[in-house]
Amino acid sequence: GTEFHWLVEEAFVQVPGWHPAVSKTLPIGLRRWRRNWRTARKKGQIRQFRETLRQDEYDLVIDAQGLLKSALPARLARGPVAGYDRHSLREPLASLFYRQRHAVSRRLHAVERIRRLFALALDYPLPATPPESGLQTARGERERSLVFLHSTTWPSKHWPLPWWRELTGLATQAGYRVLFPWYEPEERLRAEEIISRAGAGELMPRMDLNGLKDQLERTSGVVGVDTGLAHLAAALNTPAVTLYGPTEESLTGAMGKRQQNLVVDFPCAPCLRRECSYPEESPVQPACFQTLPPVLVWTALQKQMTPA
Repeated sequence: GTEFHWLVEEAFVQVPGWHPAVSKTLPIGLRRWRRNWRTARKKGQIRQFRETLRQDEYDLVIDAQGLLKSALPARLARGPVAGYDRHSLREPLASLFYRQRHAVSRRLHAVERIRRLFALALDYPLPATPPESGLQTARGERERSLVFLHSTTWPSKHWPLPWWRELTGLATQAGYRVLFPWYEPEERLRAEEIISRAGAGELMPRMDLNGLKDQLERTSGVVGVDTGLAHLAAALNTPAVTLYGPTEESLTGAMGKRQQNLVVDFPCAPCLRRECSYPEESPVQPACFQTLPPVLVWTALQKQMTPA
């Protein structure tokens, strides 16, 4: 009988609506406002957001992100706010905005942290079952295609272009259409370069998140770097392999029934750096990904796509 509303950055406003239990989505333009606070205030955008946020009175407001940028709008909502205590946060000042403060180890996986926070805040037993996304899907028979998620925000998380080229060749030889999504112009340029070097692969049309979700549901398998769409593929239980170099798989690894995370075996990994600073010569860049060659990735993907 609980009704859930979800506050989300406007670029991702489609995502909460995929879950049947979310009855209302509240978009916030924080990234856009940061570029020009004065204009946003002058146009009344911040005031309008605040009025929308305060239309409903809540029994509880939960800040599951635990940052100042999420704690402030949580406090603006009408209702008591729950979140992590100061020792459980990367930004301890955020805990000052909460009425309820709960201790959850920072060394747990992000999904496990959120599950524990909600169990503590709403006072129910922590489930012993694996997490399920509960997303609404309309999946039919999978098409013989693969989606390669080649783009991410940190340069150090990009799997090397020669590796993408070789993997595209292996997949094409096995009879798969290889699809490359893109959204920003630089992502399109990278995809076109991989396709050109491989002499195979297809550039997908520019899609919103609903379109990408539909494609990830239909495809036979996914290979991705550490990026949001890789987590979406895992949440949809699409057979997938996600590649981890500079980031910690134990804290943010993709989770799903037919998901495998491959982690580099390199002295300086995970470095948690946006740029690779490895000083020695390396056959590929970023250097740590030399330990995750295409044949290894292709073998792992084939295993995930094979019915149990």
